[in-house]
Amino acid sequence: MRLDPPTLFMMTAAVTFTVGVLFLLSWSQARRERALVVWGIAHIVGSGASLLLSMRGQIPDSLSIGIANALMIGAYGLIWSGVRAFERRPPRLDWALAGAVIWLAACAVPAFYESLPARVILASLSAGLYCGVGAVTIWQGRAESLVSRYPALVLLATYAALYGLRVPLAVTTPLPASVGTASPWFAILCFTGTLFSVAIAFTFMALTKERAEREQRLAAETDALTGIANRRALVAGAEQRLAVAPAALLLFDLDHFKMINDRHGHSVGDAALAAFCHIAAPMLPPGALFGRMGGEEFACLLPRYDERAAARIGERIRAGVARFTHPDYPDLAMSVSVGVAVESQIGGSLDYLLRRADDALYRAKRSGRDRVVTSQDYPLPLADEPAGTALHAAAGRRRMRPS
Repeated sequence: MRLDPPTLFMMTAAVTFTVGVLFLLSWSQARRERALVVWGIAHIVGSGASLLLSMRGQIPDSLSIGIANALMIGAYGLIWSGVRAFERRPPRLDWALAGAVIWLAACAVPAFYESLPARVILASLSAGLYCGVGAVTIWQGRAESLVSRYPALVLLATYAALYGLRVPLAVTTPLPASVGTASPWFAILCFTGTLFSVAIAFTFMALTKERAEREQRLAAETDALTGIANRRALVAGAEQRLAVAPAALLLFDLDHFKMINDRHGHSVGDAALAAFCHIAAPMLPPGALFGRMGGEEFACLLPRYDERAAARIGERIRAGVARFTHPDYPDLAMSVSVGVAVESQIGGSLDYLLRRADDALYRAKRSGRDRVVTSQDYPLPLADEPAGTALHAAAGRRRMRPS
């Protein structure tokens, strides 16, 4: 069955419009993702362009050529603007619509309007440029790990390359000036436009879905007060790392934290916990796993670190906390005690490593606080206890540990 190009253009308009509505419906359920509304408007504008193109020969050329291509170029500009919004950048609608304005201005020049190759070159350069910079923008945001980012990158880059290919073809094999909707070029154009609309819709919606799932996962694994890993995420990550490499564990406990709460209030106490994280996190090496165990206690796993190197990092953090001052609370002093333990074997037990670090921390507290103590300072006998009980035993010792 053979469909004539006007019918294909009508189909493209219907599909693109439907995609635009789906984007807007998705945005109504996720208002924070501004990119969805921009992409929705872009596809509705693109559907209008396809509708005008399908009526070539039935309506004035100023509409089917001038306005239709301006809408099409504007749609690509809005897609790029939506990509910027997705990457948490200003959408820059002025630049998104600049291509359409340039096209309309060029069409006002008779020599340009009467030259089909010139029109093809300008329209292709405009649409290809928007697709190209959209691909670059997605690539620049690759620090946010999303699986669909790379299909979106390939899709935009491929479309930019195809539009770029049209430029030399317009010069070397120009179309006849009398070309109309009966030309196979129009059928190819509307077919690829339909594919692009559907593919970009699936890809962009997958991107927003992956981001929402990633944010939910991070929220479930993040301590709301300090912004670092919570106990569940810390334990899970530490067990994974211990399964493949030896590691050192630093256990931190803020000294006299109850006194800070009692003297200055819980809001200041919460700020002190956050301040400790701001001090400690920049001092940790790449690959360190830092999290809050609960209350005023924090832990950090250092893969492939020996006890001496781990103790040096602990001492650096202890000294940084001791230097902390706050202009609004000149009498507020902070210090931290640190316990250090090392698991030198691959596949070691986190329970046992935590028990040893907790014992070292207990001795740091008993020895006057504000110091770093390693498990080797007083070697511990091996414990004949079932796997998994050390966490509970350590929790019991923490309840009895001096603050």
